[in-house]
Amino acid sequence: MKRTNLAALGIAAAVLAGPAPALADEPAPVGPKLPPKVRGLLLQEMNAVLGATQEILDALVRGRDDVVAEKAQAIHDSFILKQEMTPADRQALKDAVPAAFVQRDRAFHELTGRLAEAARQGESDRQRALFSEMVEACAACHARYATNRFPGFSE
Repeated sequence: MKRTNLAALGIAAAVLAGPAPALADEPAPVGPKLPPKVRGLLLQEMNAVLGATQEILDALVRGRDDVVAEKAQAIHDSFILKQEMTPADRQALKDAVPAAFVQRDRAFHELTGRLAEAARQGESDRQRALFSEMVEACAACHARYATNRFPGFSE
């Protein structure tokens, strides 16, 4: 079941994605640079984002604005720096990742907030456009910062 969901998400990303915006920082995996606790929180958040993204895709094709709004808002509210991190954890994260990584993360969460709002307003075309941007943001970040977990991006 998970493989089917991931395949569907991958197909949606391929169909909806446009070119990734380039940032000045060099691509480099960030996971190995993180302390185990912070890395665990990041992985936990990424898995939650993946699950919510799959539910958003399903809701978009079913016309379920309420579900899109709920799941997009949940992603928006899961901003990693607001999770159960101590000040030392926050500092370790900031020390391990480039500023552009944090900027991408903030922009991604802002984007999901806009998606939630479009869903609350019943704006179907805008929801699909924002979802496309959201999936592209995921892929672009993974291509830049998670090639160790997603080696297909390094080819």
